[in-house]
Formats: sequence, structure tokens, C-alpha cells
Amino acid sequence: MPRQAHAVLIADVVGSRARKNLRRSLAQTLAKASQKHLSEKLVLLPYSITAGDEFQTVAAQPAAVPRLLLELRSMFQPLSLRVGIGIGRVSGRIRPPVNQLSGPAFEAARAAIERVKRGHAFKFDALTVFVSSKGEFDEAISLLDGLNDTLVQDVTPKQWNTIRAALKYRSLDRSARHLGLDISTVSRNLKRGYYWQQSETVKAAESLLNRAFH
Repeated sequence: MPRQAHAVLIADVVGSRARKNLRRSLAQTLAKASQKHLSEKLVLLPYSITAGDEFQTVAAQPAAVPRLLLELRSMFQPLSLRVGIGIGRVSGRIRPPVNQLSGPAFEAARAAIERVKRGHAFKFDALTVFVSSKGEFDEAISLLDGLNDTLVQDVTPKQWNTIRAALKYRSLDRSARHLGLDISTVSRNLKRGYYWQQSETVKAAESLLNRAFH
């Protein structure tokens, strides 16, 4: 029986050289993300800074990646993330530290993040690339997320703040109470921040990953 396919995420911060005290704020945000995503069983390891502004983790399953992407982009605002996802085997036992792990999934993730950095994935700016042994799948899901990335890059801080509330409270009413806004304002911010498009992208990508690697 073939070994389970794992999804490895490697991410870094766009324009990190212009950011002061980045490593400290990066560590603080990653600590919060680790606590949340470990408790929700979305990742197998805490996020770990592996070099400069780069960090890595292993998702609990490939289909967890789309939700992780949306939540990480929300949590890191106003920072923008480039993310490479590699899907394949992980050699040996999965345990920290993540930078001591290896295998085809890590090699694929490294290839993916390098494609994002070089900007060669598409003829438009994309922040997300998938690499696995399934080339046609990689093209389809990378295009799906790449098109979503063009929307993500236009979302304002106010809209991201509303998106964070929507992700946490899962209802317009509770989000509005948390933000001290009326429901119509919350609804408008979500619409202008492409929240519904981003949410549908998550669902579609989850479906693709489940069919390809379940």
C-alpha cells in the first residue's frame, strides 16, 4: 500500500527587506497560527521559521491547505505571503524540528516556492504554487489559486479586518457585534474584500485535493 501523501508549506514575506523588526512580529504571528491550527488539527507541526523570513509546516492532510492559505493571509496582514506547496511523501517520522525533515514533499515545496519567487508560474502575479507528481493537477489548482491571488492583492486592511472576524465568528451578526458595525457594513466590506470568492476558492480547492489525494 503506498504511503500517505503529505502537503508541505513553505512561505516567506513579500518585500521583507523593507520591514523593521520583521522576525519578531513573524514569530508572534506564527505562534498564534500554530496554536490555532494545531488545536483544529489542520497541521501536524507548529509553524517554524527556518531561514530569514521563511517558515514551514506540514499540513494534517492535503485538503487542509486551502483553509490554511486563507487564514494565514488574513492573520499576516498587512504582510503579503508567497507560498509554495509540495505534495508527496515525507521521509521518516513527522516530528519537530521541521527543518530536519526531508522527502519528495519537501523537495516539491522548495520547487514551488522558487517558482513563485521567480514569477514564472503565469503571465500575471501569483503568490501560490502547488507542485506534486501530478502535473495536470498542479496546473489546475495553481491557476485557481493564482487567479484568487489577483483578488487578494487588492483587499484593503479594513476589509481584511472584517474577513478575520467572519472567519472567526462564522456569521454576519456575530461579526458585526464584534466589530461594532452594522450588518450591512460588514456585508459590504466582505463583498468588496472578495470574501465570497475567496471562500468559494477554498471549497473548490479542497474538492480538487480530496479527489486527487484522498
